Amino acid sequence: MTIPESILLFLGLAGTVLMFLRIRLEVINFRSRSGRRRLSCESGASKTIGDREVQEDEYGMTETTEGSMAVLADGMGKHFGGKIAARTSVQTFLDMFEDKNAFYNPQYSFRKAFHGANREILNQLEENQGCASVAAVMIKERKLYYAAVGNVKAAVYRNRELVPVTSGHTINVLAKQKYEEGKLTRQEAVSLLDHHRLYNYVGQDGFRDVEFFDTPITLYGGEYVLLMTDGLYETAKWKDIEDCLEQGGSCQEKAYKIIELVNKSQEEDKDNAAVVVLQIR
Repeated sequence: MTIPESILLFLGLAGTVLMFLRIRLEVINFRSRSGRRRLSCESGASKTIGDREVQEDEYGMTETTEGSMAVLADGMGKHFGGKIAARTSVQTFLDMFEDKNAFYNPQYSFRKAFHGANREILNQLEENQGCASVAAVMIKERKLYYAAVGNVKAAVYRNRELVPVTSGHTINVLAKQKYEEGKLTRQEAVSLLDHHRLYNYVGQDGFRDVEFFDTPITLYGGEYVLLMTDGLYETAKWKDIEDCLEQGGSCQEKAYKIIELVNKSQEEDKDNAAVVVLQIR
């Protein structure tokens, strides 16, 4: 074998080895991506207009190889201002979490999304024309992260019990906090317990801070994570929502059943209601 032939043979063998290694790496990467997908969430969502003329509840969900994010917004305002504020909030969160890098620092990404939503609403609407309560959850590597502004609730259903994980930004909640801090007397706090007016929301110049998770909640599998507007949890009984979650069916079927609790309610002047249901596989 001549020297040129030896060189050609060596180059051919080297090319074959490199091609094998490249294919092997692609298989490993595919398996890694597939494994992450298997840890992703099943999801479902539903809403009803209630007795209102305009639907001002909006939701959105996105999933990357790094995790899943869901957001629910409850808009408030006149002349479609609430609807615009809710849609703007949801789109801001979806834009933020379409980038998988947003999953690396949940608190920073949540804060950036909330302040971004507040800024966009103020850019689009006149002052006091529209605003929104917003809550979002992120699931990454079986850990639940959450953040909220206003009165959209996040809750976790496990062991047949639905437990709220957010408190909300209403006057009655603030009164309880101030009483526990010793800044209100018991009598002053009790006098405010029936006041459910919001004091914090996106779409205002005086936008305050965000209610964050203290530590992420570990999910062991089988739990449901819910986002709910006040039109749902103030109309439907908490026990009835738990019963819907306990029944069989997909997350989407459960979301439909939960919203039907509002549709079938005999209460007058029913508000918009919406729910997002997530379950880790």
